[in-house]
Amino acid sequence: MVSFYLIRSRNDLIEISALKDIIPGEGLKLKEIHYMDDNPDKGLKWDLDAGEVRFSGDKKSMFFNEFRLSLESENRPWFKLKGNEGSYSRDSGEIHLSGNLEGLSENGYSIITEHILINEKSGQLSAQGAVKIRGPYLSVEGKGLFVDLEKETLKVLSDVTTTVEKGFVI
Repeated sequence: MVSFYLIRSRNDLIEISALKDIIPGEGLKLKEIHYMDDNPDKGLKWDLDAGEVRFSGDKKSMFFNEFRLSLESENRPWFKLKGNEGSYSRDSGEIHLSGNLEGLSENGYSIITEHILINEKSGQLSAQGAVKIRGPYLSVEGKGLFVDLEKETLKVLSDVTTTVEKGFVI
């Protein structure tokens, strides 16, 4: 049996194309979903497309795989990221993403890493492992990453190699 639903709760909109399983004590498991969170108080809008999503029984957490995530913040370039799996906690405002992560920003920068933590409450993003960033005239590789979206700062934390191409102006 395949069912189609459109669910709206507060500022969240969930489009569900196929209802698969309700797991007793664990919550709802869905296939091929589109989830949007657009709460102006958080300052960060995000859209998630995922192959599978599972919501915790208390509806405070969601777990997803084979995803594409789009992030938009006021007055900042958009950022799109795809990867293997992730989770989101309403209580902490943390989004954990992992597995062959590839990202692209509106201003032409790309990132490749294995794990990213986004804290929507603080507007910060971090990664602990190897990171490769490429952009116009510049590439940076290293270990660890810290991004403050509000201050518009980015730091690669250690073992940094930077390549600057001809034509780059500071």
